[in-house]
Amino acid sequence: MEALESLCESCLQAGASDLFLREGAIPFVRLGDQLLPLETVPASEDLLDHLWSACGAKPDATDHDASLVTRSGLRFRVNLHRQLGVRGAVLRNIKTQIPTMEELGLPTELLQKWFTRPSGLILVTGSTGTGKSTTLAAGLEWLNQTATRHIITIEDPVEYLFQENLCRFTQREVGADTPSFAEGLRRALRQSPDIILLGEIRDSVSASTALQAAETGHLVLASVHSGSAAEAVERLHRIFSPAEREDASALLAAQLVGVFTQQLVRGLSKKLFLVAEHFENQAATRQWIRNGGGTELVDFMQISQSPENRSMTTSLVQAFRDGHISMEEALAAAPMADEFRRAAMGISSQAFQVAQD
Repeated sequence: MEALESLCESCLQAGASDLFLREGAIPFVRLGDQLLPLETVPASEDLLDHLWSACGAKPDATDHDASLVTRSGLRFRVNLHRQLGVRGAVLRNIKTQIPTMEELGLPTELLQKWFTRPSGLILVTGSTGTGKSTTLAAGLEWLNQTATRHIITIEDPVEYLFQENLCRFTQREVGADTPSFAEGLRRALRQSPDIILLGEIRDSVSASTALQAAETGHLVLASVHSGSAAEAVERLHRIFSPAEREDASALLAAQLVGVFTQQLVRGLSKKLFLVAEHFENQAATRQWIRNGGGTELVDFMQISQSPENRSMTTSLVQAFRDGHISMEEALAAAPMADEFRRAAMGISSQAFQVAQD
């Protein structure tokens, strides 16, 4: 018990999202997109015995999902499993302390404007471990302090527990409370929601239902795994069958509020620094979205002078010039390294194209 408590505390202190245990191996944690070993002894047989018992799993269990609350009040979702006959576990920290948008370094004015829209679809995108859930939670917590809304979340797993203030929360976990994202979303429409958080759009059914919910007067927040804002639009375009695509893309063009794509870059302070690209759906972008995104959206974010629209390259250049990240980290995170180098020197893409011509 003491060893498990200590490991859970180490996970929290490191700011990690997940703790990985395997019998006889050094524990490690997930910090952003990094997997880092803990400076401790290998997980013992006794530790796994205790964890199996604390989670209510049978001694011979091969797969078991459970929740765990430590003596200090830390909450975890736990998956117990075996690999090659060896017991292992992954513990996901469920947070109750939700950071503010300012603490995360988010563009608060833009996101607050989006989160107060009466209806529509907001997409927060990025790869695994880039903090999409944290960004969404920070936005909902801001609403919780400033507005009265009924907010339904459908997640797998639940990552943040909200303490109700002005808002009322119905938090549903896929598997435990509802069989799937699509079914949970469909049922949510009968539960008088103002805002629906869909943990992830995974298929055409959940995408279609999310768009229908937005069309019928609800604000839908959803995450999508994609490396860029334009790629998120392309992915949603492709998620539908050819027979569905035209109508679904027209609905997406009409209901999309905006796309916010983020990644975490190791900063000069050794902490992870958030950089993002985003665009707000306007008259100029609707036709491109209807056609599936593409280079037009990329160019639009790159050359737009509006604060609602910003490319990843622009954000990386700003972070580099402000002394938050190194040149090496910026180049590694840049969509196109040569474009970043030119932008960092103050050479615009348009000027470079003219010179080439």
